[in-house]
Amino acid sequence: MKVKRLIIYTDGASLGNPGLAAIGAIMKDEQGRLVARISRRIGQATNNQAEYKAIIAALEHAISLGVNRVEMHSDSELVVKQINGKYRVKKPALKPLHQRVKQLVGSLESFTITHIPREQNTEADNLAHLALS
Repeated sequence: MKVKRLIIYTDGASLGNPGLAAIGAIMKDEQGRLVARISRRIGQATNNQAEYKAIIAALEHAISLGVNRVEMHSDSELVVKQINGKYRVKKPALKPLHQRVKQLVGSLESFTITHIPREQNTEADNLAHLALS
């Protein structure tokens, strides 16, 4: 099955801010079929760093699958607005993560990222928290 477009939900979690952190992502094709899951610890990070790292991991995996169109959803309003250019990235620790996202997005044919309420992101949230437990 060759997938060209993915719908991705991502989440990052941190026990403390900063603290032990993990990422989660759920990747589905246009018919809603599961393509991949990501659930892993990333070491020490802030919540926002974990959010960025979840997005980066999902984009890297999507690109490795040959996907060229991504519709992404995240419950981190700050990160979504930074990626969409509505907020500046002020924290030095977030700047290289933001740059990496932009680099990955630049290799795609199309990319959107949308902020969604936490209640609509339970699958990715569960995967991030599973990695922490």
